[in-house]
Amino acid sequence: MQDTIQRRILDALLITLKPLARALLRAGIGHREFNEISKSAFVDVSTKDYGLRGRPTNISRVAVMTGLTRKEVRRLRDKSAAGEESFVVRSTPMSIILHRWYTDGEFLSESGEPLDLNFEGEGASFSTLVQKHGGDIPPGAMRTELKRINAVEETTGGKLKVLKRNVSSLGVHDRLVNALVNQVHPAALAAAHNVWRDDDAGAWIQRSVTTSNIRRSDLNRVKRISSDRLVEFTDSVDDLFAAYETLYESDSEEEKTVSIGVGVFYFEEDKSDSDIFP
Repeated sequence: MQDTIQRRILDALLITLKPLARALLRAGIGHREFNEISKSAFVDVSTKDYGLRGRPTNISRVAVMTGLTRKEVRRLRDKSAAGEESFVVRSTPMSIILHRWYTDGEFLSESGEPLDLNFEGEGASFSTLVQKHGGDIPPGAMRTELKRINAVEETTGGKLKVLKRNVSSLGVHDRLVNALVNQVHPAALAAAHNVWRDDDAGAWIQRSVTTSNIRRSDLNRVKRISSDRLVEFTDSVDDLFAAYETLYESDSEEEKTVSIGVGVFYFEEDKSDSDIFP
């Protein structure tokens, strides 16, 4: 019975890994690199999650759980301790500026729309926005980069007008990093949180809807309607998060914060190349 259950899990994992393998191969990343990262993940989780009395799991137990040799476990743990693992910054300064331009009340009209901003000057200006939310990035450099990706434009009156809410004109490799960190990773976190629960109490919501009976002639229309509704929904959630971000800005009491998020997505898959649909 256990072998059957594990086989089903591994079959599902294979389905999940195939599109990731396709993306990684296009980025020039092969099995050797993926295998090293995979082993590091297993060693890290087994070390941290299965220790006794608050201490890390010893090398022998990690080797038993992961199937790696004790020598390999030691190598990977030493590599991690030396700080050789990479960590990805989730939000770029450009993303933060665009987000705040749409959500910080100082830079919104009475109807809640982002204002066209003078580059500098008294009151709400682009320079004020960047100084407030962009860290140590110079306003001129931020303007140049946002114009480069067509996120802002200059009006005939010389003001800066924001054109989109998100940074979407990323390079191929940047898009892959963004997808792994901000889509695949959160989905995996939710799956790991929910998988062993006996009931729905405390579960994180995971929703998707699928169909295998859309005619190709209707595909573009369905894709457009789905995309419009998803953008509308995620923008409304972004506004909700922004309201809470600004709610306690002037509060002197410090309280530990946590990161949360909501993910929705559109996908399609040809039945001739599908592992999901019958």
